[in-house]
Amino acid sequence: MVSFIVKRILAGVVLIFAITAIVFALMSISSENIARTILGEFATPEQVAAKQAELGLDQPLLAQYGSWVSQALQGNLGVSWFTAEPVSSAILNRISLTLSIVVAAIVVAIIISVTLGVIAAVRGGVIDRIVQLFSVVGEGFPNFWIALVLVSAFSLSLGWFPPTGFVPFTQSPAGWLATIALPVAALAFGGIAGAAQQVRSALIDVLSRDYVRTLRARGIPAHRVVLRHALRNAAPPAITVLSLQFIGMISGAIMIEKVFALQGLGTLAVTAAIRGDVPTIMGVMVTMSLIVVIINLLVDLLNGWVNPKARVQ
Repeated sequence: MVSFIVKRILAGVVLIFAITAIVFALMSISSENIARTILGEFATPEQVAAKQAELGLDQPLLAQYGSWVSQALQGNLGVSWFTAEPVSSAILNRISLTLSIVVAAIVVAIIISVTLGVIAAVRGGVIDRIVQLFSVVGEGFPNFWIALVLVSAFSLSLGWFPPTGFVPFTQSPAGWLATIALPVAALAFGGIAGAAQQVRSALIDVLSRDYVRTLRARGIPAHRVVLRHALRNAAPPAITVLSLQFIGMISGAIMIEKVFALQGLGTLAVTAAIRGDVPTIMGVMVTMSLIVVIINLLVDLLNGWVNPKARVQ
């Protein structure tokens, strides 16, 4: 298991380097006039050249990337070209908002999708058909459309929740819950639809196996057979799907934050991309890549704990 973890960590490091190299190259292609953008259209050619030299844009691309990697390995992600704010500070000030929404959304998705999947697999009939219909229809709606519908219904029409803004938990727990309720619901909707179908299918397959029939023949209560034995064996596929949903929610948070005017990582990334703020974009990409690597590692460990075969492999 230790060697497996080490290999996955090394693979994650390689992935992060590959992603940052590709993003850096793509951003550099479109950053030829970034110095003039920063200084304004009335800047002289001498001023533009001096600014390019200050930002290191006069160096070869490989040298620029090598300099950035060297600084990043020391914990220095640079300074925003437009706001002069350290990139690390900008990310730290916003990551808690994004993660609070995404983590809350995945928790809601896990609870509801597992509940729906178990009920559909065990009860069958009309409930099963309703869950399947919800899964098919639910995955067809983009989360930003769900967000707009929720804002229109529960904020503008009913006035139950604030349409925009964010209240930190430390400032007001009730205010925090009110401000993240609709963003979490919009993010979790698609995750529930996809994961519920996966839980249902995996559980139906497990319930048809011989050992389940043997447990039932021994007189073990049905709820114990499902929750203690069948659900655990059906968990690995569901865990994998939910991990993919979590990663998808991180990217989906970009549009959700724009809809609800939240100042999280998504808004920071969009603003930086529009401006051509390479240091900020690189810092956000490293952060998101690191989160994805950690999630994948945790999922592998969780699958190994749930499924003994995975530990042997």
